[in-house]
Amino acid sequence: MPQIYPRFEGKTVLVTGAGTGFGAEIAFRAAQEGAKVAVHYNSSKAGAEATVKRIEAIGGEAIMVQANIQTWAAIKKMADEVFAAFGTLDVLVNNVGDVSSEQMDWRELTQEALDAVIDIDVKGTLLMTHEFGERMLEQGHGNIINVGSTVIVRGSPRAPQYAAAKYAIVGITKSYAKALAPAVRVNTFAPGFMETEKLLNRADWKAGRKEVLLSQTPMGHIPPPEFVAGTCLWLATDEAAHLTGGYLLADGGFNMVGA
Repeated sequence: MPQIYPRFEGKTVLVTGAGTGFGAEIAFRAAQEGAKVAVHYNSSKAGAEATVKRIEAIGGEAIMVQANIQTWAAIKKMADEVFAAFGTLDVLVNNVGDVSSEQMDWRELTQEALDAVIDIDVKGTLLMTHEFGERMLEQGHGNIINVGSTVIVRGSPRAPQYAAAKYAIVGITKSYAKALAPAVRVNTFAPGFMETEKLLNRADWKAGRKEVLLSQTPMGHIPPPEFVAGTCLWLATDEAAHLTGGYLLADGGFNMVGA
């Protein structure tokens, strides 16, 4: 087993959407690195319980918190619970996001699909950053990582509302990075495609899209989420102390954005 460095020894971390997929792996990785972890879920209670059990099985400490992040009242209640349990919060990972995975073509857009993505990805991320950022500012330190997407580079003819929402996250990140500096850093982490259960079950993935993307990915690999969980958390380490308002891309070289 590779050496896990205790970058979060004595730290507290909250990960939203930690009952499934990428969120579960970020939460587990944070625990592996020494953090006490708050595992958030909305409807995936069984998944959150499984994440907590995985953390406890390696001698870690975790609590479960439930909230529908579409409402500010629910976010405030969750924040109260987390700070009551931990006394402080060092790292927030805003992982929750709606990707409209059932939509395969822009023509299939519905009002409901648009509203869901905007309410969860945009309003939810903004309100989480706002509420927890304000409390972190009061305590004098903190890190917020907003999980974005590489979709902002190429757009999404499949689900334009998803690309729009993830672009909004970049604006949220930059705005609060300035508002909360220097005490609190805020950054966006953008993973490329990861082989989550949700992706593996998508119709387009089964119909050849995986092979196309693999052929365009220099690293030649579509990784499982645990492969990039440590990269995401790096943004909250002391090694990244001068990085705020940033957009960190980890997609195997698929997009290669930059100067």
